[in-house]
Amino acid sequence: MIAQPRLRLPAPLLESPPSRHPCPSGAAMPFYEELKVFTGNANRRLAADVCEYLRIPLGRMEVFKFTNDNTFVRILENVRQRDVFLLQPFDYPVNDHVMELLIMIDAAKRASAGRITAVIPYFGYGRTDKKDQPRVPITARLVADLISTAGADRVLTVDLHAGQIQGFFNLPVDELTAMPIYARHLIEKELRSPVVVAVDIGGTKRARL
Repeated sequence: MIAQPRLRLPAPLLESPPSRHPCPSGAAMPFYEELKVFTGNANRRLAADVCEYLRIPLGRMEVFKFTNDNTFVRILENVRQRDVFLLQPFDYPVNDHVMELLIMIDAAKRASAGRITAVIPYFGYGRTDKKDQPRVPITARLVADLISTAGADRVLTVDLHAGQIQGFFNLPVDELTAMPIYARHLIEKELRSPVVVAVDIGGTKRARL
């Protein structure tokens, strides 16, 4: 019997493409193809400024209401295995913008996004973070549960009303602070004996800083 020559494949074909990158801790870290930023109708200017800073285009997404007041979302580009950031502050009208974010998260999840990060610069309902009187809800916890259930993988926010809100989520929360920006602004104004007023007891610690 004549031995058949063994077929040799080029090295790139023998190795499967890497799906994970090592991180400093030694654990495997998921690899996502590219970063995508999308936004609803809460603050499109802010999303555009963020994308300009990152030097990436703002993701294309339709977010509108039907005549029956139902919100509709459609992602207009491929997000499969992308690192998706959904930027949506909960400003006025708060309920509309909360619902938009929940539907955006669901749309991204069903489009097979690799990771979904809800970027919420202003977390509405943050003041309702405890029962301060009988028969009242803890709405901040309810909103956190809705975001988790919708399918977000992590949350990025700024200066929560109270640090305990981070514990309301069953997913990682990154809380940034804008205090250095405020402090620099006051220093540049060169005000004489400036007074910082807290809107409620929850903001007292921040005002003292």
